[in-house]
Formats: sequence, structure tokens, C-alpha cells
Amino acid sequence: MEIADLNARPRLAPHVRMVFNAARGEHALLSPELIWVINATGAAIVELCDAKRTIAEIAVELRGQFDQVVEGDVQRFVADLVTKHGMEVDHG
Repeated sequence: MEIADLNARPRLAPHVRMVFNAARGEHALLSPELIWVINATGAAIVELCDAKRTIAEIAVELRGQFDQVVEGDVQRFVADLVTKHGMEVDHG
């Protein structure tokens, strides 16, 4: 799945929450059925997915934090979580 709309506003699905496991030094997304371990870039994306920022705004903000954010990274990450029902997107 690809999200072509850069004005889409992503947010975590209501049944998903992000946690940080200090013992392992890793972030994870928890849902009743699944656990997704994500890296620091993924955690930064999730923190910015508040249904207020667009995908384009999130990408711009991440480029200020990370050197290796490539165009389309945010879109692919969000699309992957939407496919797995871990994230929702408002269009428009």
C-alpha cells in the first residue's frame, strides 16, 4: 500500500500505544493482538502522528532531526502501519 496524499494526517489507531522498554533500549507499538518493535526514526514518526500534522509536515520535521530521512520514508512507514491496522489516516 502507498499513501499518495501528502496532506493526509496520520494518527495511531485507538487500540495502539507506543511504549519504551528501557531494559532493551527499544520502542514498541502495542495492540491487543500484536507488538511491533520500531527503531528511533519510527518512534519519532509515531510521536509526530497526532492527526494534526500532515505527512509532508512530518517529513520536513524529521529531516531536521535525522540525516538519512529520504522522501517517501514517512509515507511508507505510515502505509505499512495502516495496512496492519496500527495507524489511521484522515484525508483532507
